[in-house]
Amino acid sequence: MSTSNTKGWALVLGASSGFGGATCLEMARAGLNIFGVHLDRKQTMDNVDRIVGQIKESGREAIFFNMNAADDAKRNDALDRIADQLGGKGPGDYIQVLLHSLAFGALRPFIGSENAEQIQRRHLEMTLDVMANSLIYWVQGLIKRDLLREQASKIFAMTSAGGHKVWGAYGAVSAAKAALESHIRQIAYELAPRRIAANTIRAGVTDTPALRAIPGHNDMIDLATQRNPGGRLTQPEDVARAIATLIQDDNAWLTGNVIGVDGGEFNCD
Repeated sequence: MSTSNTKGWALVLGASSGFGGATCLEMARAGLNIFGVHLDRKQTMDNVDRIVGQIKESGREAIFFNMNAADDAKRNDALDRIADQLGGKGPGDYIQVLLHSLAFGALRPFIGSENAEQIQRRHLEMTLDVMANSLIYWVQGLIKRDLLREQASKIFAMTSAGGHKVWGAYGAVSAAKAALESHIRQIAYELAPRRIAANTIRAGVTDTPALRAIPGHNDMIDLATQRNPGGRLTQPEDVARAIATLIQDDNAWLTGNVIGVDGGEFNCD
């Protein structure tokens, strides 16, 4: 069934909190309808309902899928449902913005100790699959179903300074972030003839549920607050506004980059 909007849709992977949740709301304010993919249990569904409600209050549509975004069968089912929803070849029947903001990985040291069990193969492979490789499979599925439009669609993926630095038990996630940046470069290269831009957004340290799961996160927060030139942490809304700016014009030539949205924090060691 075709929709009546003219500006297209955003598809946000990791839509229920942090960068994904803020971007859902900002994209809705920018005039886009929202497909959201999230994985939540009953105790966190109130926040999902809040985001969906705010999207609808702005006059946009919101269709959310509570699922494992790295599961092949569930991904294909969701993409088929998205294709059915968008229907034909009308002016709004495509994904204008894809944001990959999946934050689920193993936080264990590579070398174990008395106080910490070392990481295992399954932990490494799961982290890389969810936080990096899943981007490739979602893009492949969108291309297969003709849901990305030449000179119009934009792809973004969330990375962090942790892809270039060392922090405690962050090794598997750091590797996944480095892989994600590499994947974006390759996607940008292969989609350049279609003028579909792909960029990585490197946010500064942000107080999100994902950050709170990292051992030593309070130290990270304190250090980032001290060294950020702006005197505060990055907020999810900073990233959402940056993405809204990057989708405004035909700027497909801006592709294959790691774009810092951190108030200059990355450069202040």
